[in-house]
Amino acid sequence: MQSFNRKKFFETYRNRFGKLTQPLVDALDFLIDQIEQDDRFGDSEKDRRQLAYCLATFKWETAHTMAPIDEFGTEERFNRLYGPGTAVGKVLGNTQPGDGARFKGRGYVQLTGRNNYKRAGSFLNVDLISDPPLAKNPELAYRIAVQGMKEGWFTGKRLDQFIKDNVAPEYEKARAIINGSDKAQTIADMARRFDEVLLSALPAAVSLTRGAQLRAPAKRAPRRKNSATTNVKQLRSPRKVEG
Repeated sequence: MQSFNRKKFFETYRNRFGKLTQPLVDALDFLIDQIEQDDRFGDSEKDRRQLAYCLATFKWETAHTMAPIDEFGTEERFNRLYGPGTAVGKVLGNTQPGDGARFKGRGYVQLTGRNNYKRAGSFLNVDLISDPPLAKNPELAYRIAVQGMKEGWFTGKRLDQFIKDNVAPEYEKARAIINGSDKAQTIADMARRFDEVLLSALPAAVSLTRGAQLRAPAKRAPRRKNSATTNVKQLRSPRKVEG
């Protein structure tokens, strides 16, 4: 994907989302670095909108930090919620005692459960079963999140099903890629704001802004009333009177 004007990116981000802290700036800077090197995103409107939805998802799933995190909670809580004897644990493929906590949510999209860790590790050639905390490594977490959302690793739903060329994006429905319809409207609203941030920071948008500034008409100096006439009168010699 083409490079972004970072000054404009942060300026519009602040306008759309509010205050920027240094940790947030650092997290966004890292993400922009990854995005600019990511050939999974091209320069089309569809790609920009898909990226906007990814960023909105990251914002929500990381508690607005935009950095990969661990799911909040205790080991006891995770084993109670996701243990092998629970309904959720069975869906997640958790089979061993302690799997609930071992494969708790991590990263930009809260990768959760033995099956999801195994699938993501297999696609990326990384052993996440032996070392689950690797899923929180920023570069790896970015790859898991983006590739997973594009290819349907998490629920079988993909970005291309909801955000297509030449049609309005179905941001609300796109929540099914990660977690059913939970907070779908909130994340959709953030995706629209992220699209505005991205659009404002693209080179074409920045060039248009600069062009408009360069083409602004120059202010005219105020006209001096009858200045030429006054000067002529002052310079004209008086007529001699014949007598």
